[in-house]
Amino acid sequence: MKAVLCKAFGPAETLVLEEIASPEPKKNEVLLDVHAAGVNFPDTLIIEGKYQFKPPFPFSPGGEAAGVVAAVGEKVTHVKPGDRVMALTGWGSFAEQVAVAGYSVMPIPAGMDFASAAAFGMTYGTSIHALKQRANLQPGETLLVLGASGGVGLAAVEIGKAMGARVIAAASSAEKLEVAKAAGADELINYSEGGLKDKLKELTGGQGVDVIYDPVGGDLFEEAFRSIAWNGRFLVVGFASGTIPSLPANLTLLKGASLVGVFWGAFAQRQPADNAANFEQLFTWFAEGKVKPLVSQTFPLTEAAGAINALGQRKAVGKVVVQVR
Repeated sequence: MKAVLCKAFGPAETLVLEEIASPEPKKNEVLLDVHAAGVNFPDTLIIEGKYQFKPPFPFSPGGEAAGVVAAVGEKVTHVKPGDRVMALTGWGSFAEQVAVAGYSVMPIPAGMDFASAAAFGMTYGTSIHALKQRANLQPGETLLVLGASGGVGLAAVEIGKAMGARVIAAASSAEKLEVAKAAGADELINYSEGGLKDKLKELTGGQGVDVIYDPVGGDLFEEAFRSIAWNGRFLVVGFASGTIPSLPANLTLLKGASLVGVFWGAFAQRQPADNAANFEQLFTWFAEGKVKPLVSQTFPLTEAAGAINALGQRKAVGKVVVQVR
């Protein structure tokens, strides 16, 4: 089979496409014929040795995939060969086949194509966990989504609306904000123009924002936190800006607010029943048309480096997908 390989930590241009042996599924694994693989921010980090997991060389990046089950280990009973499935792999999806733990594989709902399925799991899984379990977002509350045109940001906009919140989308350009508006955002803020705190104060009548969803980090982190409402919850989702910010601890006291970490991968492993219930809700919303992944760019397997760079350079809107088959 063909696979994109990382043989030493470095930029995406150092990845190579080679013919390698197909993996053999273990007793608890599923062998997947990959049709499409989602590209996510961790892919930009893992190839440079900056992610919390460092696979042994050589490895293939790609943390999520969609395709058809080729074979199953003897302990796997919930899917069978021929089933259309989506899977969270951690790494390995930029290849024609990948072996993945059975608990990370779930059937693709009716009406969802492979590209959408490959773009669904990580972004929507992260965002519903953040807003439901971590923020306890309530109908009528105000939700601010930073980086609202990215994969997780757009998912948060859609899920926030589905949960009954008033959603304020913030992004760095008018073009990106139009994408967030199409996803259902009620209010728009272009933070490249400055004045984020003043704009939020105006939009909330001075009360502040109940929940802040931040996958960006960087310079806006503290300014956004200073705009949080009493009993507000600030969700630390990621650091797409490349900068991990710090916060004066007294601000949490003065605001009576919570700084809440979001690590969906660990949640999915530690609370599988809650994660399954989240996806049941997500699939219901998908069937109702309330959530739908925006796949803005697709790349063939031979151009996987370009797919990673499109995301790492923050040029992407919505999701980037590698078409394997």
